[in-house]
Amino acid sequence: MMPYTTKQRQAVLQALERRGERPVAVPELADALRREGCPVGLATIYRQLERLAETGTVHRIATETGALYQYCPRRDAGQTCFLLRCAACGRVEHLDCPQLRSLYQHLAAEHRFQVDPRQTVLTGLCALCAEQEAEHGEN
Repeated sequence: MMPYTTKQRQAVLQALERRGERPVAVPELADALRREGCPVGLATIYRQLERLAETGTVHRIATETGALYQYCPRRDAGQTCFLLRCAACGRVEHLDCPQLRSLYQHLAAEHRFQVDPRQTVLTGLCALCAEQEAEHGEN
């Protein structure tokens, strides 16, 4: 049975899909929806994002400055998402990596600790930002 989808939920989801790998804070998402002619209140956006996150359609990414939200392109494929977040540019990449899966399985088997990949974000530098940092470091 398909879950009930409201116009607001569909508008929020489509706005996130258009952003691709760029996560967004709720106020910025509200501004984008307003510019697109679909004004949705903040409380409604938060409620819709919560529901979309529960279904795995959207990721909630905790940051130092608050939560960001991003559409999950791997949800329909039924794959586990591993998230990599660039500390410099903020881009979040969805990764399917058997080695990370093996690490999580090892932690479960050997250390009796279950990692929730949907709540785990590995933070570092993407290739482009690492390259730029290396160039600036050489000067």
